[in-house]
Amino acid sequence: MSALTDLHREIDARVDTIRGSHPDWLCGKGCDGCCRQLAELPRLTLSEWALLQTGLAALDETQRDDIRQRLAVLGPAPARPVTCPLLDPATGACPVYAHRPVACRTYGFYAERDRLLVCPQIAAQEADGKHATVIWGNHARIDRALAETGEVRSLAEWFNQAEWKAEAGCG
Repeated sequence: MSALTDLHREIDARVDTIRGSHPDWLCGKGCDGCCRQLAELPRLTLSEWALLQTGLAALDETQRDDIRQRLAVLGPAPARPVTCPLLDPATGACPVYAHRPVACRTYGFYAERDRLLVCPQIAAQEADGKHATVIWGNHARIDRALAETGEVRSLAEWFNQAEWKAEAGCG
C-alpha cells in the first residue's frame, strides 16, 4: 500500500460521505467547470505522475498527441483561466479520470482554513446555508501528506520529458 493510495482512500471516503448526505451535490459526472477554470497547469508529485502516466500510457496515440498539442498551445505561461489539457474538449470528460491528481480529487469537497476550494455555484449554495451540515475535508492535511510523495513539477514538465515519452511509447 503506497502513501498515495492511502491518501486516495481517505479522499474518496470524505467525498463519498459528502455525496451520500447531499445527493444533489453539483460535482459529478458531466460537470467540467473546474477543469475549464484552472489558475495554472496542474502540479503533480512524482507519485501522482507515476499514476497519471499509467493512465496516459493506456490512451491511444491520437489522444496523447491531442494532449501534447493542447500543452503546446498553452505554452510556458498560460493565460488564465487555463483549461486542463487532459480534458477532452468535445466530451467534457477526463480520459484519465481514474488516474487523476489529488487536486482534481479534492476540489469541491475540501477547504483551507480561510476558504472553501469549490466552484462559485457550490460557494453560493454554501453562502445560502444549503451545505451547513457538510464537514469539509481539511486541505492542509492533504497537502502535508501529498508533499511526502515526491518532488513536484507541472504537468507540462512531466509530460514533455523525453524519458516518459520513450517509456509510454508516445515519442
